[in-house]
Amino acid sequence: MHPAYATGGPVAVMYLRVSTKEQAEKGGTEEGYSIPAQREANLRKAESLGATVIEEFVDAGESARKADRPQLMKMIEYVAAHQVNYCIVHKVDRLARNRADDVAIHLALRDAGVTLVSASENIDETPSGMLLHGIMSSIAEFYSRNLATETVKGLSQKAAQGGTTNRAPIGYLNVGVRDERGRENRTVVLDEERAPLVRWAFEQFASGRWTLSQMQRELEARGLTTPPTPKRASKPLGKTSVQRMLTNPYYRGMVRFKGAVYPGSHEALVPKEVWYQVQNVLESHISAADATQLHAHYLKGTIYCGACGSRFIIVNANNGKGKIYPYFVCNGRHSKKTGCTRQAILIEDVERMVEKYYETIQISADLRQSLAGMIHAEFDRLLASDSGELEALAKERASLEEERLVVLRAHYSGAISLELLKEEQMRIEARLDDIKGRLSAHHDEYAAARANLDDCLALLANISLIYSRCDNQNRRLCNQAFFRKIFIDEDREVKVEYQPSYEALCDVQSQANALNWAATAKKKDEVQTFSRVETLVEGLNLAHMGWPTGLEPATPATTTRCSTS
Repeated sequence: MHPAYATGGPVAVMYLRVSTKEQAEKGGTEEGYSIPAQREANLRKAESLGATVIEEFVDAGESARKADRPQLMKMIEYVAAHQVNYCIVHKVDRLARNRADDVAIHLALRDAGVTLVSASENIDETPSGMLLHGIMSSIAEFYSRNLATETVKGLSQKAAQGGTTNRAPIGYLNVGVRDERGRENRTVVLDEERAPLVRWAFEQFASGRWTLSQMQRELEARGLTTPPTPKRASKPLGKTSVQRMLTNPYYRGMVRFKGAVYPGSHEALVPKEVWYQVQNVLESHISAADATQLHAHYLKGTIYCGACGSRFIIVNANNGKGKIYPYFVCNGRHSKKTGCTRQAILIEDVERMVEKYYETIQISADLRQSLAGMIHAEFDRLLASDSGELEALAKERASLEEERLVVLRAHYSGAISLELLKEEQMRIEARLDDIKGRLSAHHDEYAAARANLDDCLALLANISLIYSRCDNQNRRLCNQAFFRKIFIDEDREVKVEYQPSYEALCDVQSQANALNWAATAKKKDEVQTFSRVETLVEGLNLAHMGWPTGLEPATPATTTRCSTS
């Protein structure tokens, strides 16, 4: 028990606070100037109340905009557990700067039987004192909000003018420089001790040969440490700090504030090209990490539940003896987002099912030829339907080329000036370029479509063998090329949604149409061939050919032999 309780007089606690670390350290002392001044005023107030201060609670560098300050919470717990008469603060705004927190803190003190007293304001439990308390609390809240608004406004203006809005990052130093009138201006200069190491880190990391962990260890070995402060000793940078350093645009001469970036007035530590290269390297590291995490199996992201349509996820089950069995599990059931009852299935079983499905979609050589013939014929039909437009473009091109010669002859004969010749030539050349581009694009479009078709059919004709021999990465590419989704039904039947390129080629009806088209085209070609040979035979002078004149006219069998010889 505190000795003050033995006297029987009132006892008090006092609460002291400054908002920023700079205030707490101002003057080169551990407490700065403000906290000792508050303590002295509070002690005088305690003396006037005849109270003995038995405990003090100090929040140094804690804003009153939040109520969860460590020492404030500790003080409320203390007065709830001990008999205390007064809580003394220098001003109401030391306790809280918004009305809601002020009411909550005041109620907590009153429930503990503690009277709140201000050393500089007439705050007590009388009606007038409570009224003044409410007014001062509201004023404190207004001041806090207005100060925050004005501070952001001032910092935004400072950033727009290239100024540094907070403590300069490692490699730089905040310094005060006096002008010719003796006024101190805060500015930023390079830290001669640390800047070379920071510059070296950027240049080395841009090569792509370093990971963040390796760079962190190397910088620690080379002696890069944070600048010491009155509260914190110098220490090496952690991995997160190294990443923050490498992504900070300040080093390329830019100031970032509230999501916006402005040209800074400070000296850039690294060239822009190096900084951007470092960002590319970091992004590639993140992409690689994401790829490893998101694509742990080549089927993941492609396999779906045939019952509810949810994506399959991978779950590793342990049999209790240390052996792990990887399963595909319906995410709808796993996350309980659907009422799916689909059972888990071993990953190796799904692999075999997909591999067998590729056997069912591989096409024969005849079907490949039929599909190619039917679709190429359609390309020919489309090209023929555009022949009128192409012919018109070709005629216009010939007309413009003739017009170009006419204009040139007119200039030579003195009929038009050089300026007019140039204008006409520019007009004609522009139109010719446009026609050339349209003709080229038209033919290139069909050529690209034909080439893509042939590539797709070549892959489809050999896909089962290709897929069975692929490594995991190429199997993933095959699945992504052929399918939007692969569904596994409850009865282990595989159903798919094809990508547009293969949707028609793998459609059973389309394949049947192609075979029918090829058979019809073959018969038509045979009829046309027979007709051409028959006409040819009828026109032959057999005697002139040295054949016996008494022979019968050629039979169909003879015609066939002639047509294929």
